[in-house]
Amino acid sequence: MQTPFFPQMRPRLAQQRMQKPGCGFPIMKFVGLFSLSTGCLLGAVTGNFYDTELALFRKLWHFLKPRDVLLADRHFSDYGTLAHLCHQGMDAVMRMHQARPKDFRRGRYLGPADRLVTWQKPLHRLRTIGAKLWPGLPQTLTLRMIRVRCSAKGFRTRQLVLVTTLLNPQNYPATEIAQLFLQLWNVELFFRDIKTVLKMEHFRCQSPAMVQKEFFMHLISYNLIRALMLQTVRRTDVPLERLSFKGSVDSVRHFSTAIAKAPSKRKAAALGRELTRVLAADLVPTRPGRREPRALKRRPKPYSLLTKPRHQFVEIPHRGKYRATTRKRHPRTKLP
Repeated sequence: MQTPFFPQMRPRLAQQRMQKPGCGFPIMKFVGLFSLSTGCLLGAVTGNFYDTELALFRKLWHFLKPRDVLLADRHFSDYGTLAHLCHQGMDAVMRMHQARPKDFRRGRYLGPADRLVTWQKPLHRLRTIGAKLWPGLPQTLTLRMIRVRCSAKGFRTRQLVLVTTLLNPQNYPATEIAQLFLQLWNVELFFRDIKTVLKMEHFRCQSPAMVQKEFFMHLISYNLIRALMLQTVRRTDVPLERLSFKGSVDSVRHFSTAIAKAPSKRKAAALGRELTRVLAADLVPTRPGRREPRALKRRPKPYSLLTKPRHQFVEIPHRGKYRATTRKRHPRTKLP
């Protein structure tokens, strides 16, 4: 997320080093913890552009409870995180980090492309783990390594290697673990709802304190919409994944004014029931394996980039037709 550039933003938010002074925007980074079954945001923590996601994720550990199963991408599959989760009685299903060797000839055989492996504790403490937690981590960690082949149309990766703390192959078959991990894409849709649908890509406040308030107000609005969607599911028995978040936001905007101006509580309750009926009637079609390319439909305007502060920038007239190496054309002479 980007915020307007002001000098008071420097202590709290960072800017990319490649950008010139006075240009660009400070960038806020945030890590969120979602409930996969409901889509609600359980917790979020913010940092500047150069804070690592693992360091921010450590601040969300207190939201996890024993017997919870954490789904995460390969950036979070380090020894310290997995060892801490096991020590606290939690489980995890993650994609294995690309730097780790994926040798399926080693380890205990559990099935095709399914092995029981042992990780050794690193000799030096990881920066993402606190000095107090590091001595209490075990010297070895037994994990399960599963290879998944994806043949769905539109998938960028055809083969995934997962690592999990669910070690029993009878209770947790490899196919079910693979299907569970593929639901991690729903979390990307949750982030899209927050940033794009609720228009949180750019902040307008001019101080770090107000930026934090604006950020958490967006998160509160997101959870309120999710709570309304869950209420609709309980009253009408429609699948939660068939409800449109964008349609729910639009419906709430239309009904909010009428509910606020209702002459009585009875009328407001009736409008609330009508809102639930409208949400249940506007269902998203079932589209399994739908391809979602990362491409823009609208073309950007051919304006120049602001490479200097506004008081120093000189605009190039007619940029669309401007050529730096334009040559004068001489009229051709007709030969007899």
